[in-house]
Amino acid sequence: MQGDFHYYATYCAAFLAGYTHEESLAICYSAQFVDFCSVTFLKKIKGPETAATTQLQAELMDSRTDHVGLQKITRTWASFHFLPRDLNAEVKGGRRYQNKYRLICGPNGELLADTVELAKGKGLEAAGVAMHVLADTWAHSYFAGTPSLVINNTNYQFYEILGEGDDAETRRIAFRHNPKALDDPVEGKYTNSVYQSSENNVMNLGHGRAGHLPDYSFARYKYLPAWAEYKEIIKDNPSDYMHAFCQMVYALRYLRGDIDAFALDTYDWDTVAPYKEEIKEIIERRQLLASKDWKALGEKLSGCTIEAFDIKKYQQEYVDAENNEKNQTYLGRFITAALAQKSMVTNSMAASRNRLAGIGLEVRIRDKG
Repeated sequence: MQGDFHYYATYCAAFLAGYTHEESLAICYSAQFVDFCSVTFLKKIKGPETAATTQLQAELMDSRTDHVGLQKITRTWASFHFLPRDLNAEVKGGRRYQNKYRLICGPNGELLADTVELAKGKGLEAAGVAMHVLADTWAHSYFAGTPSLVINNTNYQFYEILGEGDDAETRRIAFRHNPKALDDPVEGKYTNSVYQSSENNVMNLGHGRAGHLPDYSFARYKYLPAWAEYKEIIKDNPSDYMHAFCQMVYALRYLRGDIDAFALDTYDWDTVAPYKEEIKEIIERRQLLASKDWKALGEKLSGCTIEAFDIKKYQQEYVDAENNEKNQTYLGRFITAALAQKSMVTNSMAASRNRLAGIGLEVRIRDKG
C-alpha cells in the first residue's frame, strides 16, 4: 500500500473508531512512518539501526544475500510489510522450500492477532505500526517478505481484469523496467523489477515482480504463481481494501478499549456503513494515488485540516532529548513499538523452526496508563 491508504485512509479509520483528530494524526503518522524508518534515517538521528522498518532501494542494492544478509532483509519485510499468514502451513517439498512458502503473506493469520494484541495498551505509535501491518496483509497477499524467485516471480500470463461480473474484460499487462516511467492504468502499462534467475536476488523480494499493482486499490488482476503449481490466482483489490479498512476500524476500536476482545475475520461494517459508497468510489477510482480523495473524506469526518506527512516532524524532538528521555519522545515510542513487532515475528518464525529471519531479541513495552 501507499501513503494514500497508510496515512489518509488510516486517519479516517482512526477517527471513525472514536479517536480524536490529534490522536488520529498520531496513529496515521506512525502507520505511514513504517515506510520511512530506514537504517539511513536511524543513522541520521542516532537511533538503533535494528529498529528499521523498511529498506531504501539503495540499501537493498547494497545488501548482502548470504545467509546473514537474507535474515536481515527478511526480519524487516516479513515483520512489517508481508506478515506471514501461516507459519505451519502444510506444503510438499524440502525444508528450504517449506520455509519460504510459509512466509507467504495473507490476512487473518495468527500473527495478525498477535500484532494487534502486541499493540494493546502501548500507545498511539504502536497502534499505527499495527495498522500498517494489518493493511499490508490485504494488499500484499500471495507474496513473501523474503527474496525468492519461486515464491514471488510472475510471468507473461499476467492479466488485468477490467470491470466486474459478466461485463468484465481482461487484457495482458505490459510490464516494463524503467523506474522513471509512471505507471499507465489507461494503457495497462506498469513497471516491475527486472527478472533475475537467482533465487535470492533482491529483485525477487515481495511484489517487485508484480510492480505496484498490489498497491493500487482499483486493481483487479490474475496470474499464475509458481508456488501454486501454476493455478490461477485472482486478486480483487477493491474488495480487499474495503475489508482492510473495515478491519482497521474494528481493530482500532479494540485498541481504544471499546471492544473486549479482538477476533480475526471480523469487520466493523456498521460504523463504516454511512460512508460505504463514498469509500467504495475512492477505492475503485483508477488513479495512481488517492491521497486527495481520502484527505477530503477525513476532513469531512472530523472537520479539521489533515496536515501532510512530514518525515522531519518529530526528528528534532528525538535528537534534542537526553539519552534517558528519548524513549518518551514520539520517535522513541515508535522505535520501541517497531522493535517489539520485529522481535515478535522473528521469534514466532524461529519457534516454528523457520530460521529465515534468524532469532530476534525480546523487547517489552510498558503499558500506557
